[in-house]
Amino acid sequence: MEPKPKNHRGYRFLPAYILLFLAEGSLYGSALLNVFYSRMPNYSVDSAVIYRTLQDLEKEGFVKSFWKTEDPGPATKWYEITDEGFHKLSEFKVEIEKRRKNLEFFLSTYQKLCKEQSP
Repeated sequence: MEPKPKNHRGYRFLPAYILLFLAEGSLYGSALLNVFYSRMPNYSVDSAVIYRTLQDLEKEGFVKSFWKTEDPGPATKWYEITDEGFHKLSEFKVEIEKRRKNLEFFLSTYQKLCKEQSP
């Protein structure tokens, strides 16, 4: 089995997580990264991947962006989920539920095998 390229490992559902967090409220890029660090400490992601994924989601119409300039300091680019993004989020939910069932099957089968192997 060939390993996946390193830059794609673990990012299959990154768009789903980004849409999920944006469904809770608008965020700018580094704030979104902080959400990952605080709420999903075992999920390894960096700012470059976040920004690339946000760009892709925006191109696909799942998020839209706007500039906030009224705060002191440099302007920040904020992102919010669109109606299409909410639809895509529900598609991710279905896909993740299927994945969870497969993972639960694996874990329960593995647990049975371990019980059979122990004396």
